[in-house]
Parts: sequence; C-alpha cells; structure tokens
Amino acid sequence: MESAEKLSITVTPAMARMIRAKVEDGSFGSASEVIRAALRAFQREEDEHAERMAAMRARVKRSIENKRPDVPLGEAIEKVRKRISEMARESDDPASRRHS
Repeated sequence: MESAEKLSITVTPAMARMIRAKVEDGSFGSASEVIRAALRAFQREEDEHAERMAAMRARVKRSIENKRPDVPLGEAIEKVRKRISEMARESDDPASRRHS
C-alpha cells in the first residue's frame, strides 16, 4: 500500500454530516475512508470523462479527414423531405399497420 500523507481539509456542515452519517451507519470505518472512497469515485469520473473526450476528438478528427464528397445543402434537404414523405405514406398504409 502507498504511504499515507495527513491532510487537513475544510468541508461544509452538510458534507461533514454526510461523512459522519456514513461512519455512524457502518458504511465506513472512519472519515478518512469516506474521503478516500469519494476521491476514488472522483478519479474514476475524471478518467471516464477523459476517455469520452478522447473518443469525441478522434471522431471529429476522422470526420475532418473524411475524403467523401460533400453533399450540397439543397440536395441533403431534398433527401430528408423525400424520406419524411415516404415515412408518412408508410404510416398511412393500412397494410403497414398490420405488421406493427
């Protein structure tokens, strides 16, 4: 186990009550254990956030480097309108409702 370093911290009264409650209900053996558990959870959250950010950056990079030709805005809008019309017709078709 890594050697420990003693620190003095200041918390709000609500945080102090929560720490004491966790010790009193037996969830933790001491206030230090509560704080260590909270710090481990914080570190996991930070690590997960860093992983999500790295994944997003990689997706953005791949998107920027994508060499597929651009679709003109008007063409894209027309494709979306066409697909919406198709979906509307399908939802109005009694035969398609039997399969739902």
